[in-house]
Amino acid sequence: MAGKTHLDPDTRDPQFADAALAMSALDLWFIREVLPLEATLNQFFRRNCRNRTDIADLCQEVYARVYEAAQRQLPDRARPFVLATARNLLINRARRDQVVSVQTVVDLEALNVAIDEPGPDRVVIARDTLRRLQLALDHLPERCREAVILKRIEGLSCRDIAARMGISENTVNRHLTDGMCALANNLFGEVLDAEREP
Repeated sequence: MAGKTHLDPDTRDPQFADAALAMSALDLWFIREVLPLEATLNQFFRRNCRNRTDIADLCQEVYARVYEAAQRQLPDRARPFVLATARNLLINRARRDQVVSVQTVVDLEALNVAIDEPGPDRVVIARDTLRRLQLALDHLPERCREAVILKRIEGLSCRDIAARMGISENTVNRHLTDGMCALANNLFGEVLDAEREP
């Protein structure tokens, strides 16, 4: 009996032997190929899912989708198919979470709540601020300007900026500090100087 598992159809348990004979080829494939991937699937969701309490539900959803797809045609290789199904499930959830319900919008309109749109004065102030920011950026030294744009506008990490600019991370940090100080001085220096005067 050594080496036998509870899934072996020739087990001495007659109840299980009858159940194993009644299983379809799809069921046997699922037990043999998909269920052993549970640890891999859990690890995938732990790395890629924000809410860890959803992992068990996500695994069950993947199992259901894989089984349903396998009813039409068994995949050549189970592991890539299961992981692709899990990835697609997360993508679909992310897309669904970004969609705003039409019902919510209708309810807001029924409340007659004023929409907070900027008035003409706020638009003018915002445009002026952007113009001043662009002028301040234009006055930065070239390497400082490049580092600030990559960090603050494109959102790159210091490591990525260093690789792109061909400099060390310390130099990137120095460029960022110098650039941000110069921008603050250009944008707010006049206001601060005026406040300091008696």
